[in-house]
Amino acid sequence: MRKIGKLLKKLILILMIIYAVVTFFYQQNILDTYKTNSKELDEQIATANREQEELNKTKKNVNSDEYIEKMAREKLDMYLPDEEVYINNEQ
Repeated sequence: MRKIGKLLKKLILILMIIYAVVTFFYQQNILDTYKTNSKELDEQIATANREQEELNKTKKNVNSDEYIEKMAREKLDMYLPDEEVYINNEQ
C-alpha cells in the first residue's frame, strides 16, 4: 500500500509539472501575439495622429487666399487671367 501511495504522489507531481510547463508555453504564445498586435496598433495610432495633424493644418488654412487658389487650380482647373497654361498631352 505504501508503494502505491508513493507512486501516486510521484504521478500527481509529474502531471502537475507537465501541466505547468504546457500552460507556461501556451501563455507565452498568447503574450507574443498580444505584443505583435500592440505594435500594429501603435503604428496605426501614429499614422492617425499624423493624418490628424495634417487635417488640422488644412483646417487652419482653409480660408486663406493661397489655399483657395490652390484648390481652384487643382479641383476646378481654374487659372488667373494673365496666366499662361501649358498642357502636356504626352503620357
